[in-house]
Amino acid sequence: MKTAKVLLVDDHDIVREGFKQLLDSHPQIEIIAQANNSHEAFQVYKKTNPDIVIMDLSMPADSESLDSNGAQGGIEAIQRILKYDSNAKVIVLTVWESNPYPKTLVKLGVKGYLTKRCAPEELIKAVLAVYLGGSHFAESIKAIINDGDAVEDNPVNLLTKREIEIFTLLAEGQTATQIADSIFLSHKTVHAHRANIMRKLSLSNNSDIVHLAIRHGVVKP
Repeated sequence: MKTAKVLLVDDHDIVREGFKQLLDSHPQIEIIAQANNSHEAFQVYKKTNPDIVIMDLSMPADSESLDSNGAQGGIEAIQRILKYDSNAKVIVLTVWESNPYPKTLVKLGVKGYLTKRCAPEELIKAVLAVYLGGSHFAESIKAIINDGDAVEDNPVNLLTKREIEIFTLLAEGQTATQIADSIFLSHKTVHAHRANIMRKLSLSNNSDIVHLAIRHGVVKP
């Protein structure tokens, strides 16, 4: 088997270096590039054309952002990469284990989803499986994806991908104006999305958004 060329994306240098050493130790895996935010991940992908992308979710959404508490940065990078190259092979490696993230990202087309609690051997196994055209999902993630009842019990899954994005940013404390500026939408459009979110989830105010987001693991308390 040829060497799997990997782009490693994580906004923590120490964490990224640890994964790099682990993966580079395998004779059939080579880390050819690294990135630490959504914007850089997309630019590096276009430049290096890796076989596989290993993507954290918790990172700045772009090079100007300092907010890495949510998962939107990684989701944004995955969306941009898959829009640019529908054949891209992305493995998510994250602390985010609950819906809506696994379900949303599987729908987007990721080939693997691991938690950062996984054993080193499982990460290597996932890279090789995806490189050979397969997929690899952690057992805990497969249980979430396959549990239809659990998916339906999460009201956040009533939202569209754009509404989930805005819901997450609202839950992180951003105002509608800040969100409009950061994701390049008009203020009117963001307010319309917020109104739809409130209606679909039967919420009354931003405090309700925060509480619901924490309860369903969209943001950390």
